[in-house]
Amino acid sequence: QVQLVESGGGLVQPGGSLILSCVASGFTFRDSFMRWYRQAPGKERELVAFIDGFGLRTTYANSVKGRFTISRDNDKSMVYLQMNSLKPDDTAVYYCNANPAYIAGEYWGQGTQVTVSS
Repeated sequence: QVQLVESGGGLVQPGGSLILSCVASGFTFRDSFMRWYRQAPGKERELVAFIDGFGLRTTYANSVKGRFTISRDNDKSMVYLQMNSLKPDDTAVYYCNANPAYIAGEYWGQGTQVTVSS
């Protein structure tokens, strides 16, 4: 079955960096689009970043553009989110998301908490 498992969250000071990882299984990873979402307390879940199967096309939310970088390693079935210059507004649970190729539906990881605070 499709599984997405995130890791790498934690507590970081404003201006700091974190890298989130998501390992995928149960589907053809290299043919699948991958996304990172986040949800802050009391707010709707928002799309943070997108990457296509080849890793050639990426898009970002305006709020993270220039600070976050999404990447993938198709040999390891992993997608990453490098987060730099973190701000308190980046505090949220971050979720890995997949629309697997050849499988109907949308899938989510369990989420990883990122807290930006001094």
